[in-house]
Amino acid sequence: MSDPTTSGTPVTGTDDPVRLLARALDRMAAVLDGVRPDQLGLPTPCLTWDVGTLADHVVHDLAPFTAVARGERPDWTAPVPATGPDRAPVFRTGAARLLAAWRAAGDLTGTVRLPVVGTVPARFPVDQQITEFTVHAWDLRRATDGTAPLDDEVAEAALRWARTALRDEFRGREVEGKAFGPEQPAPPGASASDRLAAFTGRRVG
Repeated sequence: MSDPTTSGTPVTGTDDPVRLLARALDRMAAVLDGVRPDQLGLPTPCLTWDVGTLADHVVHDLAPFTAVARGERPDWTAPVPATGPDRAPVFRTGAARLLAAWRAAGDLTGTVRLPVVGTVPARFPVDQQITEFTVHAWDLRRATDGTAPLDDEVAEAALRWARTALRDEFRGREVEGKAFGPEQPAPPGASASDRLAAFTGRRVG
């Protein structure tokens, strides 16, 4: 994956990746607030995960993502534990740690070298995390018929990044370990959140 290189000028507003991440995390927490116990077994757009396992996944992601923000190499093969009924409060606690780690990371306007993808902008992992949480918030909201509003401005930023980052080799069947399916059509007038979902392989019609 890749992302356009940013300049040496500090980013602000919607160009500030940490602020965008904070908004993505806030929306995910709001969606988790609306997940009811009787919905945990419902299917999601992530075909191998039901609502409960997807919710556990996004909570679990916070720890390795925080390790990345600290410059560490997390163990991506660690099992995902069940979070329990307090998943939304647990998510908010982990989200606060993640944001603190990125704020402590300092300048995100340079470049870094990452395994597999090579040299990328230093903000690349933040953009990846923004996209991860924004897409999965859409997944959970769709699976549960949730009403928590999504953040289309953040989704638009995530879609811009995904269009430069999501290479063809990352697409395929979920059972083959691919995180993204083939791009799907988005209906005319679709929201940014729906267009992001369609680009990442979700059916939005």
